[in-house]
Amino acid sequence: MPVDSRLVDSSAVALRQLIGTRGVSVTEVVQAALERVEKVNGTINAIVTLNPRAMDDARELDQRIARGEEPGLLCGLTAGIKDVTPVAGLRTTFGSPIYADHVPDEDAIVVKRLRAAGAVILGKTNCPEFAAGGNTFNEVFGRTRNPWNTGRSAGGSTGGGAAALATGMIALAEGTDLGGSLRIPASFCGIVGLRPSAGLVPTYPTDWAWDTLQVTGPMARTAEDVALMLQAIAGPSERSPLGHAPARRDFVAAVKAGPRRGARVAYCADPARIGVDPGIERACRDAAFGLTQAGATVEEINLDLSAARQAFLALRGLWFVTHMAPRLDQAHRFGPNVANNVKAGLETSTRDLASAEQERGRIWQTFRELFARFDYVVTPCMAVSPFPVEQNYPDAIAGKPMQTYVDWIAPTFVLSLTGLPVASVPCGIDEGGMPVGLQVAGRPAGEEAVLALAAEVQRQRPIGLPAH
Repeated sequence: MPVDSRLVDSSAVALRQLIGTRGVSVTEVVQAALERVEKVNGTINAIVTLNPRAMDDARELDQRIARGEEPGLLCGLTAGIKDVTPVAGLRTTFGSPIYADHVPDEDAIVVKRLRAAGAVILGKTNCPEFAAGGNTFNEVFGRTRNPWNTGRSAGGSTGGGAAALATGMIALAEGTDLGGSLRIPASFCGIVGLRPSAGLVPTYPTDWAWDTLQVTGPMARTAEDVALMLQAIAGPSERSPLGHAPARRDFVAAVKAGPRRGARVAYCADPARIGVDPGIERACRDAAFGLTQAGATVEEINLDLSAARQAFLALRGLWFVTHMAPRLDQAHRFGPNVANNVKAGLETSTRDLASAEQERGRIWQTFRELFARFDYVVTPCMAVSPFPVEQNYPDAIAGKPMQTYVDWIAPTFVLSLTGLPVASVPCGIDEGGMPVGLQVAGRPAGEEAVLALAAEVQRQRPIGLPAH
């Protein structure tokens, strides 16, 4: 029996309510998602491995509902898992030929929590090799294309998840964020990505248990959907040394309540000091100052985080060497992005790393002082519009050549160093018809407030979804 294809364009929250009232079955939702995959994935290349058990999982959930069982917070919602995150029994390649045929025998913690909450794992989403890069392509699966313009990049490294969300192939996406990998593709594809505080969502398994620079987090089409997903996946685990106290937190209620009236918002157009496309900056400025309509006060500030660029490069080098340590004997098989990052890391001195940690401490102090005056810091998420998909990265920012090949993602990576919760939320469309993301940073462990403000931005400046 045919199903209504528009089902999969609904928000995750609306879909969950419809399933809860038995207005639609889980089987129908999953069937509609698979039909959407069949229709658009051949062009977009966002989902690289489908879960052959997805329909079986859907039927099992429908049977539980029929028996009157509580099927879970995310019952029936389709989820895409980034291809660096293990899913038991499902091909997981890390975007690398080294793992082209790798099939894990254990779910990552985040996958276990999604399953326990009733989500249906639809499949694995594309990413660069070992999540290295802001454009999603690899030798195993090729390039993911932006659904707003298939000649453009979907961003990275969670580009497959973002593109799949924007086209309705999935309702929720799991991803990781080192220098912006949840926020860059969210901005490019017009959806919401949250970099949560380190440890809020445990990362296990991992090759670096004490990693505070990369985090696991959620993406979805709306801030409320992200809150719903975060509700199911957040919380400490004995498998991870990083974690937050298991105090009861209600991310969904916080989004429904909205930002508090009188919230103080600081806006900075270019904290990384790399330049920003004028059209992007204009859209972000309008969105930021538009928050006065919700009772916020908005003030432009002069925030200079340019010194963080060199600090991040040093710490990124350490990150790659540490994570690649178990497979350095296969370094000759790494693609250029991974190989160059490992090489840079091996050449980084202890003095460089010490200076980077000192700078990270200064950034923390800067934000501590800012949050004595403000509740939020908001900035443009990206300095450039999505560039041609065949390019590894753009050549220039606002007409000026880049100093380093990663400068274009500096607006996100300088905020990674803070350890703060940071979201990207769509706030407009640029002159080329591509989405623009506004970056929202909040206080330590302030995910509730960040998502509440992101939801208000979406309420004021909806951009819709791309045609498909």
